[in-house]
Amino acid sequence: MATTASMIIRDANIRTQNPAQPRAEAVAFDGDTIIAVGSLASVLELRGATTEVVDAGGRTLTPGLIDGHIHPLMGAAATRGVDFGGVTTMPEFLKRLRTEADRILREDPQAWLRGWNLDYGVFAGRTITAEEIEDAVHRLPTAVFFFDMHTMLASSEALARAGVTGAVHFDDVSQIVLDDDGRPTGEVREATAYDHVLAAAPVLTRADGIGISRRVLAQLNSSGITGGCVMDGDAEAIDFLEEMAETGPGLPVRLVTALRHGPERDDDGIAEFISLRDRKGRHWRGGVIKMFLDGVIDTGTGWLSEPDTMGEGLLPFWPDPAHYAKTVERYAAAGFQIATHAIGDRAISAAIDAYLAVGVIAKNGVPHRIEHLEYLADEDLPRLAAAGITASMQPLHLQWRKADGSDSWATRLGPERTTRAWRIRDIMRAGAPVALGSDWPVAQLDARIGMAWARLRRTPGERDGFVFEPDQRLTAEEALDGFTTWSAAAQGDGSQLGKIEVGFKADVALWADDPVAVDADDLVDVPVHLTVVGGDVVHRHDDV
Repeated sequence: MATTASMIIRDANIRTQNPAQPRAEAVAFDGDTIIAVGSLASVLELRGATTEVVDAGGRTLTPGLIDGHIHPLMGAAATRGVDFGGVTTMPEFLKRLRTEADRILREDPQAWLRGWNLDYGVFAGRTITAEEIEDAVHRLPTAVFFFDMHTMLASSEALARAGVTGAVHFDDVSQIVLDDDGRPTGEVREATAYDHVLAAAPVLTRADGIGISRRVLAQLNSSGITGGCVMDGDAEAIDFLEEMAETGPGLPVRLVTALRHGPERDDDGIAEFISLRDRKGRHWRGGVIKMFLDGVIDTGTGWLSEPDTMGEGLLPFWPDPAHYAKTVERYAAAGFQIATHAIGDRAISAAIDAYLAVGVIAKNGVPHRIEHLEYLADEDLPRLAAAGITASMQPLHLQWRKADGSDSWATRLGPERTTRAWRIRDIMRAGAPVALGSDWPVAQLDARIGMAWARLRRTPGERDGFVFEPDQRLTAEEALDGFTTWSAAAQGDGSQLGKIEVGFKADVALWADDPVAVDADDLVDVPVHLTVVGGDVVHRHDDV
């Protein structure tokens, strides 16, 4: 007897992303698995009395989107407070701070003033100091993240509550920045340093954290995202995911979560992470180690082969890069896929060296990966491609650049080096695999914006806007691949995710318009009317 479908989506313009059957008009699911893809007549043969039939009405169905690099857990805590996105001047920043400080003093005088998504351009090339904000925040303990989550501005009261009065030693390149007199300026660079300060701040309860994370995942679903690779985590994060999956509505997004390893982690810490390698549950699993080789170019912590224009950029995140390479070897031998944050050209080169030394393919058959690759040297293009290392990239991070090169990223690198920025097309042409993502909360979590930036390399909607490195733009088909088949392959799920194909997981997104055919400037406004994960509807528009 033929299987009866649990759900059929009919009368759809289906982009399967399967080269053997690129288009179809109907698809059937049996629970969490696709059991038929093809003509309407052939698929309707699987309809039974209990089958839910969704009439797509000619709308476009694609595989569910997969964000190749995202922080939905860390982001739940980091995005508390004021979103300073769009604030570009100091007067505007101070006005927003003053408004929030007034509110806190009225409603909860013991609270910290928190914020995120601040543009480095607010300081207009000046030294980042908290002195400029002290009056506006009314001496409240204040912590504001810059957009990249690599730098935090901490007020004097926040530093005092953390017991920070001068230099603090960290095992990596993290830093409490000091002035010439040895006093903290308020600029706090990299996670180990800002975690040290935030240890004095109130923490989210588990219930609040889960609530915020569920809202974030619902936003992902609303833009067609059904999966993602979580690039931060520890034992607590694994427990957090397990609780989310087993309570309430469960996880509406499939998550592969990496465990973050820093230089301070000792042998016992490595053993703990190895013991967590095979932890998994419904819609989540581990098996990935995340490490950092550098910070960001904007503050001089990106690791470069030549100094930046301010004489910085020559220090790796690990004081001893050989220690990083040895750690890669240990985790690779234990069967992990390795993901390394590497933005500067020297960091990228060192990551390639380490992967080549241990064998680029992890024991589970998945290539190791490098995250970001913002500034890649010519000589490392063929090495990256020949090794088959995955380049995990986020083209929407171009949004903080300015046409005149006055942004902090371009100012640090200088005009000659900025021509080799986010070389996605060059990497593809060389033959290396690519995956696309957002890096939320660094950038918007809406995958439509990410795909539009990959296609345009300028701000969507600004049709006369400046195009950064136009020869690196992707086609519409490639942008969709980047968030489906390519990201699935990057996390080792290419045989079950990223395509609408028999035997694959029933993860799909139904669009009001064709995301490939629509103009890239209009893509960001195309509604997703239905999102299905494992055969379950997790997002639904009223008219579907």
